[in-house]
Amino acid sequence: MNTYDVVVVGLGPTGLTLATLLGRRGLRVLVLEREPEFYGMARAVYTDDEALRVFQTAGVADELHADMNVDSAVQWVKADGTVLVRFRESRRPLAWPVTNFLYQPYLENRLEDLLERHPHVEVRRGREVVSFTQDAEGVTVVHARSTGSGYGRREAVVEDATETVRAAYLVGADGGRSVVRTTLGIDMTGTSYPERWLVVDLEAKGGADAFGHLPYFDFVCDPDLPTVSCPQPGGHHRFEFALTDEDSKEEFESDATVRRLLARHVDPDQVVVIRQLVYTFNAVVADRWREGRVLLAGDAAHMTPQFVGQGMNAGIRDADNLSWKLEAILRHGADPRILDSYESERRPHAQAMIDLSVFNKTIVSVQDPVKARCRDVLMWTALRVPGLAGWVRRMGMKPRPRFRRGAYLGLPRRPLGVAGTLAPQPVVRRYDGRPVRLDDALGTGWSLIGIGIDPRAALGDDATVWERVGATWATLYPFGTRPQGRAGEVGRTPGVLDVEDASDAFVRWLRRHGVRDGTVVVLRPDKYVFGTGRGAGLARLTAALVDQLGLTGVTVSR
Repeated sequence: MNTYDVVVVGLGPTGLTLATLLGRRGLRVLVLEREPEFYGMARAVYTDDEALRVFQTAGVADELHADMNVDSAVQWVKADGTVLVRFRESRRPLAWPVTNFLYQPYLENRLEDLLERHPHVEVRRGREVVSFTQDAEGVTVVHARSTGSGYGRREAVVEDATETVRAAYLVGADGGRSVVRTTLGIDMTGTSYPERWLVVDLEAKGGADAFGHLPYFDFVCDPDLPTVSCPQPGGHHRFEFALTDEDSKEEFESDATVRRLLARHVDPDQVVVIRQLVYTFNAVVADRWREGRVLLAGDAAHMTPQFVGQGMNAGIRDADNLSWKLEAILRHGADPRILDSYESERRPHAQAMIDLSVFNKTIVSVQDPVKARCRDVLMWTALRVPGLAGWVRRMGMKPRPRFRRGAYLGLPRRPLGVAGTLAPQPVVRRYDGRPVRLDDALGTGWSLIGIGIDPRAALGDDATVWERVGATWATLYPFGTRPQGRAGEVGRTPGVLDVEDASDAFVRWLRRHGVRDGTVVVLRPDKYVFGTGRGAGLARLTAALVDQLGLTGVTVSR
């Protein structure tokens, strides 16, 4: 019987990201995908700076980002093209653009190709999970060869081609119809919406010029026909059209109707229709995300309506959260109870994204003319209220990457504190003067950053505890404060990175939250702040690490 650290079920964006992160962290992984071939259709169209930062941790961000449309405007427009609201965020606090449009087949194919970098990650296509059982030591998974294409239904399996494997953990990233979730008997709670939309995916016959007049992502707030228009890389484009209760699904999916609707925006003779499908959507969350050594991620755990483009990104955040905790357990001896924090950290944010998506759907799909005029007036007014206008244009309603108080691994967050908050990522200068993104300098594990000080020296004997979990040590200097002097009098501390915050973005962020120079900032592997400390308070950081990760056999100064 083959044994693995983790078995991942599902080779969509969540499963691919999780497998890549686990592989980069040196874990042995088996990925089971019931489809013998790649689906090849676009579903997700958008990713944000948070997800790109996760891809950066996985070591694949630059390759993936090369195939994306970057910094496009996102607009809410009236039927005549008049702009109601235009969203723009030119700042890059995480070192990546906030707005990035993608073509999902490009992304998934590239991710699967890049998995070959990790020989200890094994991908098995055309394999259906038949059953699994777990005990105190691990999970036994039985899988079989599947036959045919099973999109939208359970596949047939060949019973005489079953195999059995053993793993410490099993993660179900197998979508909304998750076999793992249904086998566990876990229900999903929320709302299934009856509203129907027609999605039409296109490819220009002559390249991107067929869509050159549609350069931006538009929510067309037309009460007669609410529409979404989305540009994608490589001459691809997507339209979504809202149906009324009286509209026939068969009629809207017909070639004649699709051609008529497209003619409102493009020349139908200049495009190839790749897909035309009427769908409904769900806003639901699994009642629980973990049962012992079996966990759920992505659409298996939560399904987000498409109206803010966060469904795929929510799964990518799940993968980031899970991967470092599994590594902590399997490589550093952390207590498996830390996995309880996976749902407590991720569920509130995923639910908030679902709520925002439903809210945006409500704004876009108004089909009553009177209500539509009221909406337009309210949006016009909001853009003329000082303070509120900038908040709206920056999409300030998007949920912040910040954990709920008392529900995360880390020190308790004080008022205005940074604990449990995703840290910014500036471009810093190395000791040799070369620029580098902060995460690339720090690596994929725990990081202890001394603001103008040597964090390892500040921790003293407790430094050995952090070395047990593979922590990186770094001194970050505010701009212009690096030690200066005669040759031989000033030097670096061996084993401690030396970087300068050339823009002072990280330092300014800390100061806004009351964190002074001379403080040690601890970042978890997912770059959320575990806590901060200085002087005698540093022992509290180490004690919290030992207590919350359940590390044994260590002595801490308390």
